[in-house]
Amino acid sequence: NVTTELTRKTAVSFIIISPFLQHPLFSLCCLTTASKQCRAGEFRCTNGQCVSPTYVCDGDNDCSDGSDEASCPKPTCSARSFQCNNSACVLAQWRCDGDKDCADGSDEWPQNCVGRQPEKTAVHCSVHDFQCEDGECIHSSWRCDGGIDCQDRSDEVNCSRPTCRPDEFQCNDGACIHGSRQCDKEPDCRDLSDEIGCHIVNVCEGPTKFKCRSGECISMEKVCDKQRDCMDWSDEPVKECNNNECLTENGGCSHSCNDLQVGYNCSCPAGYSLQLDKKTCKDIDECAEPDTCSQICINLPGSYKCDCEKGYKINPVSKTCKAESGTVPTLYFTIRHEVRTMTVDRNEYVRLIPQLKNVVALDIDMPNKMIFWSDQSLKKIYSSKIDVAGNSSYHTVVIDSGIEAPEGIAVDWIHGNIYWTDSVLKTISVATTDGSKRKTLITNNLDKPRAITVDPVNNFMYWTDWGEEAKIEKSGLNGADRVALVTDNIVWPNGITLDMVNQRLYWVDAKMHTLSSIDVNGGTRHSLIFSEEKLSHPLSLTVFEEKVFWTDMTNSAVFSANRLTGKNITQLATDLVQPEDIVVYHNLKQPIGTETSLDLETPTKPAPSRLPVPTTTTTTTTRATEKLTTTSSSQQSTEEPAATAQGTGRVPHFQLFMALCRILTYTCNLFILQSFSLLSLISPSDLQLLFCSAVVMSLLIFGAVLLWRNWRLKNTNTIHFDNPVYQKTTEDELHICRNSSEGYVYPQRQMLSMEDVEVA
Repeated sequence: NVTTELTRKTAVSFIIISPFLQHPLFSLCCLTTASKQCRAGEFRCTNGQCVSPTYVCDGDNDCSDGSDEASCPKPTCSARSFQCNNSACVLAQWRCDGDKDCADGSDEWPQNCVGRQPEKTAVHCSVHDFQCEDGECIHSSWRCDGGIDCQDRSDEVNCSRPTCRPDEFQCNDGACIHGSRQCDKEPDCRDLSDEIGCHIVNVCEGPTKFKCRSGECISMEKVCDKQRDCMDWSDEPVKECNNNECLTENGGCSHSCNDLQVGYNCSCPAGYSLQLDKKTCKDIDECAEPDTCSQICINLPGSYKCDCEKGYKINPVSKTCKAESGTVPTLYFTIRHEVRTMTVDRNEYVRLIPQLKNVVALDIDMPNKMIFWSDQSLKKIYSSKIDVAGNSSYHTVVIDSGIEAPEGIAVDWIHGNIYWTDSVLKTISVATTDGSKRKTLITNNLDKPRAITVDPVNNFMYWTDWGEEAKIEKSGLNGADRVALVTDNIVWPNGITLDMVNQRLYWVDAKMHTLSSIDVNGGTRHSLIFSEEKLSHPLSLTVFEEKVFWTDMTNSAVFSANRLTGKNITQLATDLVQPEDIVVYHNLKQPIGTETSLDLETPTKPAPSRLPVPTTTTTTTTRATEKLTTTSSSQQSTEEPAATAQGTGRVPHFQLFMALCRILTYTCNLFILQSFSLLSLISPSDLQLLFCSAVVMSLLIFGAVLLWRNWRLKNTNTIHFDNPVYQKTTEDELHICRNSSEGYVYPQRQMLSMEDVEVA
């Protein structure tokens, strides 16, 4: 009775207080108490997330629950600002300058620009391109192809979808291909739709089915039942029915033998595969498959195990590698007028750099805590210390001339250089991070270069080109040894990033709506994600630990997913205005390397900026030093002539000594041979004399060697080199930092002289 009464009272109490539990104020109170404490000055969302106070009532839902935009009054702009039609505020100086700085473009509407002519000249696309209504240029072949490529969707306006012939297959983008090319295991549609849903299950496969030689498919139960079920009697073979072949030497199988109604087959345990002879099992190398482990994969007989690089440890739950310590991984991304930061757990979301004209590309020198960005409208590249980047007075112009469309930048944090692409000039250039020295590296065979990433530890750079022949290319950091890595199944490669730990490249294709990866030599290609929804128009991406992050222009959002499986796609930030570049900040992202470049400059001269050169294994000569030319024409660099061997025209002492040793050795051998030939004719006393003579001669030779070595040490000036590279002659082939994998040679850090001069 006591228990029944207690249960009744508990139920009544819950009924009474349940309306209060559902009240928003109770939810707000509980969430606030349970969530973490925000830093001073930050705004706490209803769900406990912390965002910058400048994001409150700015028209964007920066809190995932939208609480930062709840109960907001209509904004009022300052006297120095222009209020867009959607109530947003932009700088007044941006009005009627030819750029649509308002999200709705109202700063360039004719009624708002009466008496003011746009300062910016109109963009004219090439004859092979289609110009969108907003001025963007795309390939003319993308016009009316069923895919939205212009941000304003103008490429699909007034289009009639083509009708394919009865013998043709129509791709999802509207294109027509011959019906025989569907499901041929080769993608012929640019959106891969001809190979979707092509897996056809053979109805006559499996242990319960038997296929007659005459073509019929019958149940295995009808085999060897002394009844003709196959037209050719192949289900009743006399010699094979009721005969267990596995009893004789295991049927020749290396592992398991399975007796069947007719015949037998061999099978393998987990972790092994059956070879072509259908009898032998071989260990499966799981590590040959990309992304088997998040970092290190160790193949074992019938299995494998994962391990982590230094600074990481295995997560016991996900079995992936996590950073042991360091800063919280933080995303830095651009949204046209701002650079924002967000921790990967979304606990902190703040504006880093406000009021930018049209920021496009972004990269960070993490060891030096410097941030670099490019402005497409101002045609400049800037830099700043991260901790003061919010103050425009600390912004420094790195490049302000000879640049048109810097759509991709990458920082070499080891050698102190910055690389960028220019889609208008069709070039790839490099400069020191202070902009004092620069050089154009690649000018040929570039159509529309966009994203770029560098590996200063191994001295390589990689970039995308979405021209008529789209591709991903690779070269040394000095532009040498250029090679194409990806040329097929690629249409609009926008972003590219490098996983330094695993030496794999990741890129997004805005036309194929894919996220793919490949190793740095162009092998083991892996398609991770295909999604027209989440990869509608991806611009940039970055990786860290087991995750990949990317920006998408059409979705106005930042996404993340598992880079090993392509699953767990999550939207991290939304309602963003033109999200473009993105990088992840962590102290393990940029390992500190040591510059071991061969410097032939004299110590009294200022050391020039250097570009590491990749190794060319077919040449046997060491190259001289490559230098960035200074902007000052009066500063001339001179090279010291290479030191020649001393005593040219004379035979070195060492060679004289070796000749003397050879003569003495020959004489001694001849003496011993003659002695053995006359051994039978020599008396014991003469033999003793002969032995003593040989000992004396050996002692004389040994003493001569000691005297020569002592004389050489006293009369020779020596120079000791700490770096073994200096001990190589110019005729030796250098193989420095060779990777253990076949066909992959890390380039040595040597320099070549630059002859052309460019002013930054």
